[in-house]
Amino acid sequence: MAACLARLAGHSAKRVCLRPALSQTTLPRTSRSFSAVSSRRYAAPYEGTKLIPVNEDFAHPTQDGQNVNKVPDSNLEHTTEEDRKIRHYTALPYFDRLDYVSMMTNEQCFSLAVEKLLNIEIPERAKWIRTLFGEITRILNHLMSVLSHAMDVGALTPFLWGFEEREKLMEFYERVSGARLHAAYVRPGGVHQDMPVGLLDDIYQWATQFGDRIDETEELLTDNRIWIGRTKGIGVVSAADALNLSFTGVMLRGSGVPWDIRKSQPYDAYDQVEFDVPVGVNGDCYDRYLCRMEEFRQSLRIIHQCLNKMPPGPIRVEDYKVSPPPRAAMKENMEALIHHFLLFTKGYTVPPGETYSAIEAPKGEMGVYVVSDGSERPYRCKIRAPGFAHLGGFDQISRGHLLADAVAIIGTMDLGTPFSFSHHDKND
Repeated sequence: MAACLARLAGHSAKRVCLRPALSQTTLPRTSRSFSAVSSRRYAAPYEGTKLIPVNEDFAHPTQDGQNVNKVPDSNLEHTTEEDRKIRHYTALPYFDRLDYVSMMTNEQCFSLAVEKLLNIEIPERAKWIRTLFGEITRILNHLMSVLSHAMDVGALTPFLWGFEEREKLMEFYERVSGARLHAAYVRPGGVHQDMPVGLLDDIYQWATQFGDRIDETEELLTDNRIWIGRTKGIGVVSAADALNLSFTGVMLRGSGVPWDIRKSQPYDAYDQVEFDVPVGVNGDCYDRYLCRMEEFRQSLRIIHQCLNKMPPGPIRVEDYKVSPPPRAAMKENMEALIHHFLLFTKGYTVPPGETYSAIEAPKGEMGVYVVSDGSERPYRCKIRAPGFAHLGGFDQISRGHLLADAVAIIGTMDLGTPFSFSHHDKND
């Protein structure tokens, strides 16, 4: 060891260099020559950055002069045949993953489409439970949307207030389904299981105090001069442009178009509840903020009606080929056990046909186009996500604004969490 250190210390500093010496030198016999070491690669000379001209649409020109502005569909690239084989009608948890803040409404949309193909009518109690948790999901989504929008603009406090309320709603999710996010609760034929004892009372206790949280948020934001300066007159969308860009939800109603699928094409128990549809006037970020704040109150109004009108009875259809039999029946009846086994291993067949089912999701119109070929797996399932059209109109809305205004415009579009970008274009 000492000899090695002495040998290393004998080398002068000029031996350690990043380029070969100009004159050939002779090394001691005890060390390896540079020729015995593999040849080294040196960095190529820096040629500078090449600027490729693009047009105003940011389309890169090809060699033949044609503009190309296409992105390959990553879903089709990474979806193998083996993945598609397992996607039968009972694989509902796929829809939970589409949007991490609107889980049960995604399940509700797919369930309505499958029920339409099966031509079944779910029990009344299941309709009211779906409506109740649909509005709870709407509040969950709007808490994330409005308050994260405020945080992006500069107001941090409402975001912390809102997440305290989101935790309470996540607890309701967990008590009814066993999961905080990926509930898999709303299923074709009804809901997975009945609500536990005491849950309706706890939801009522929460609903009585949530109105005060809305008032506190509005006291901080609605008349705040900084909030008004960052949102009023920013991202203005006329009613004609909103229709041409296929906007839905608050992005459409904020421009003055009173369109709500819960009113025009009611589903589940929405035809039995009373609520108003808030509509904007100017079509800017501030009006869309006011629409969502009013939707908080209207969702509370619907929740109170669901709590007061919740009927007794079954929570799913009693067709064991579509919904699983009760646990008690499986322990006593062999046919019930066989039905359960076939349902979760093979699935159920759906008559041939096609349908498009749309709901008023928190972000806008969410639609599912399902084509059945009579097998246990859908021949095609195309999802119409609301955020996809909103994101496509960002370029037109943001032109002429400052870069800082882009943050406010993206926030008011309610595109969702980074995880929920996977729901923007799904083709199966």
